[in-house]
Amino acid sequence: MQTHENKLIAEIKALKEEFINTTDKLIKDVKRQDKIMARSDKRQKQEYDELMALKIEIEETQKEVVFTMGAIGESRSKETGNHVKRVAQYSYLLAKHYGLSDKECKMLEQASPMHDIGKIAIPDAILNKPGRFNDEERAIVETHAQLGYDILQYSKRELIKMAAIVAYEHHEKYNGTGYPNKLKGEDIHIYGRITALADVFDALGSSRVYKSAWDDERIFKMFKEERGEHFDPVLIDIFFDHLDEFLHIRDSMKDI
Repeated sequence: MQTHENKLIAEIKALKEEFINTTDKLIKDVKRQDKIMARSDKRQKQEYDELMALKIEIEETQKEVVFTMGAIGESRSKETGNHVKRVAQYSYLLAKHYGLSDKECKMLEQASPMHDIGKIAIPDAILNKPGRFNDEERAIVETHAQLGYDILQYSKRELIKMAAIVAYEHHEKYNGTGYPNKLKGEDIHIYGRITALADVFDALGSSRVYKSAWDDERIFKMFKEERGEHFDPVLIDIFFDHLDEFLHIRDSMKDI
């Protein structure tokens, strides 16, 4: 009997020792796996961080290219670089108060400088004529909206697609008398309606080869008269409701 109990105890001790050894081995395996996973996670995180940094760099490069192209388009007609900067800021402000998403507001700020990119295809002799255009010259200048759209329309990039809309529709008028397609009211994309107001506000207040800058009283009178005619009435109301913000942008980014 004693021998049988001793044998049973010995087997139990052996099982205990085997269990401890197996447990220790499992613990070591788990710890080793944790280390492997930690190294893998660290490597994956590093790769992810590198990809995100590259994505940001690509986006920033795209923004810079878009802005530069817009500035080039404006420089063809002797505009200053500050014109597209101000239009960008005005467009953002109008979009924000209109209720567009934060993403759309920021994208429109980046896309609106491309509104006149089609001017790169208009002859200098016409574009910089120091006087009013005749009918033939005006018809040629007005092709810049279609030309700008043709340049940008095939891009798969969301920002460039927005810029194509802006270039195409920023000369449409709310009453349907604009160009190139005589769109009317809300058939004109909100991006085009916003950029139209931003562009005209800056253009009227700036000196051009064919005109002197208008004073504020004259600009404001024209805007009130063109509410629902040239411009979206909602955007005109936004402009006057937040006039101090628009004037602050203008005053802080004056042409030198």
